[in-house]
Amino acid sequence: MSTYQVGYFIGSLSSTSINRVLSKALIRLAPDDLEFTEIPIGDLPLYSPDFDSDYPPEARALKEAIGASEALMFVTPEYNRSIPGALKNAIDWASRPWGENSFEHIPAAVVGASIGQIGTAVAQQSLRGVLSYCNARQMTAPEAYIQFSEEVFGPDGEVHREDTETFLRDFMREFRDHVERVLTVLPR
Repeated sequence: MSTYQVGYFIGSLSSTSINRVLSKALIRLAPDDLEFTEIPIGDLPLYSPDFDSDYPPEARALKEAIGASEALMFVTPEYNRSIPGALKNAIDWASRPWGENSFEHIPAAVVGASIGQIGTAVAQQSLRGVLSYCNARQMTAPEAYIQFSEEVFGPDGEVHREDTETFLRDFMREFRDHVERVLTVLPR
């Protein structure tokens, strides 16, 4: 059995991010053959084409982390009906310079949590459009729009509702299968 290296992004820079808690739950419930490494985005300067010939160290580290990953998971909140600026900035860095798109053919999953009932649905659609343009191979189903509450999620990623735990476990199994299918056809 192969082990797959999964890099994951937390779209929020907040130290109290509920999406960080969600990421802990997803990792806890993932199949054993997925190994996770967070890809930090908080120290990236704002992207400018002026850097294309000489990337700063933070941006080189970002591209190296993606290059070391066989798949990516994006765990993001919704800001103003879209994705947070820090996450879009990271995607801009990683997809450039022209001809060096780090997302080309990489298996990817999108998920997010909010306290609202639509659980990041609009942000996820926005992110899917960007990742589609970047030619990432996205898992399109199941979609996972998570309504977050402290009654359901413990601070270390414990899930206190059986139906939510089952849903998230199934989501991660489907992600694992998606990764295997994509890498069978398009090895990294």
